[in-house]
Amino acid sequence: MLPKLPREKLLDLCRRMFVIRHFEETLVGLYDKGVFGGHYHLYCGQEATGVAALSCLRADDYLFTTHRNHGHLLARGVDPKRLFAEILGRVDGLNKGKGGSFHSVAPSLGFLHSSGVVAGIIPLSTGTAYASKALKNGRLTVCLFGDGSLEEGAAPEAFNHASLLKLPVLFLCENNGKYGAGRATGAAQSTTMAAYPLTELPKAYKVPAQQIDGMDAGLVHATISEAVEKIRRGEGPQFVETQTVRYPGSETNWPTVPKPTDTSLAWDVSGVPEKAREWYRSCDPVLIYVRELVDGKQATKEEISAIERQVKAEIAAAAEFAVASPYPKPEEAETGYFA
Repeated sequence: MLPKLPREKLLDLCRRMFVIRHFEETLVGLYDKGVFGGHYHLYCGQEATGVAALSCLRADDYLFTTHRNHGHLLARGVDPKRLFAEILGRVDGLNKGKGGSFHSVAPSLGFLHSSGVVAGIIPLSTGTAYASKALKNGRLTVCLFGDGSLEEGAAPEAFNHASLLKLPVLFLCENNGKYGAGRATGAAQSTTMAAYPLTELPKAYKVPAQQIDGMDAGLVHATISEAVEKIRRGEGPQFVETQTVRYPGSETNWPTVPKPTDTSLAWDVSGVPEKAREWYRSCDPVLIYVRELVDGKQATKEEISAIERQVKAEIAAAAEFAVASPYPKPEEAETGYFA
């Protein structure tokens, strides 16, 4: 369903989803051409969660994210030029090319840290929430992580402290394991987590928790809005698990693009490889949202195509900017970091 928002806001959410999708598809192309090296993860398939959830926040709220961070940064408003440059290790990057894909941060937008360490951000987010409560500044912290993070000891420790102290923190778990290959339907984590459904873990620490469809932008927006309101009222931490179906281009160790996204795929997936066709037809949150906009008479197919063309041009220019950006000078290697 569509979020209960004005038309212009609905279209802005659509634009942000397109930005993430075309950014990531372009990134795969740059890697395939040898423009950059190192491992990276895609956020494709989770756009309805990131874009809808982050739209519920205030500009001064804190955010922490992990290795699928590109989508979160872009949903929050990071300039694609600077994110491309960062991932490519160029001097015009968000962090002068020293953070790379896993450690891109944007403090001006609330992102204080982005970590490749599974669960490493969960206690950090609890720390900023503690500071906000002590300072009484009204700032909320959102911690975005994957389902694998719950297997680490840092997660329950943070849930315990957050619950005991009623800290203003939203734990947002993006579980992209629904219908995972070789797993029982809807039970991808049942073989690795004794606390299953995953919401059983935060509930053990009296953190209210709920599991929702992460491909439904309207449901995500409504759920996160309600959770944020509770936190701001002083009711303490909240936990939301959004379930998505993993992007078929992420099935191998190195991401691929089964079929470049185009608005027309919302109604005709005949050009998609057979193996990935069902995902594009039934699971792709971007295409689902596009169909909802049209069916709900909030936009025509032509209007959405125009938005997508603008985004594609913006992303192409951003990639060109990043490729042209120089690498940092060797004498800068020991500046701008601490250990």
